[in-house]
Amino acid sequence: MNFLSHYYFDRHTTNCYHVLGTVLPDLLKNADKSIILHPQEYHYTDGPAHHIFNGWEKHLEVDRHFHNANFFKTHSHQLKLALLPALNGSPVKPFFLGHIAIELILDNLLLTTEQITAHGFYEHLGSCEDEVIKEFLTKSGMKDPSLFIRFFTKFKNDQYLHTYARTEQVAYALKRICMRIWSNPFMPGQEAAINEVIIDYRKKLESNFLEIFSEIEAKLC
Repeated sequence: MNFLSHYYFDRHTTNCYHVLGTVLPDLLKNADKSIILHPQEYHYTDGPAHHIFNGWEKHLEVDRHFHNANFFKTHSHQLKLALLPALNGSPVKPFFLGHIAIELILDNLLLTTEQITAHGFYEHLGSCEDEVIKEFLTKSGMKDPSLFIRFFTKFKNDQYLHTYARTEQVAYALKRICMRIWSNPFMPGQEAAINEVIIDYRKKLESNFLEIFSEIEAKLC
């Protein structure tokens, strides 16, 4: 699941560090895909670090349930097939695009149906102190946490998740993600064709997309 979908499960919490923990594994991958941490090997018994760790564990549990759900397997596959004609000549792997597309569509639907707000998400992240985050990352084995803090500051300042509320921007978001792997993922015109597929598929999911969130919530410890 993407950032906002993870946030959905803790949208009522008042603990900013828990919210940070629920998205920290993905934030670290976006900051530098070579960063691999295993905070499970350490002990965080109290304080903010404990809340970050609990959020981290919940992130892993939510992703496990999501990726094993029939909802994800079915819709990522159907999106892959729907996107295939638009990907002719593109280096992007169709299964990868189908996987990311369903996650971004869910974020879009959460925003456009007002289940959550991007403002609320960013407000939590903005309340977290850098020194606390550095301490957690250092204890978890990161040699230079300042690299992440620089990325995190930019992530908060850019606030690009607000754009996910505009369905026509989802294809652009897909392009941004693909550019982390392929320098020129789409040729002229492909982005528009992908956008048409995304808009159409979003309409199909709008009436029942919350079912996957209810399914996962029922499985959470």
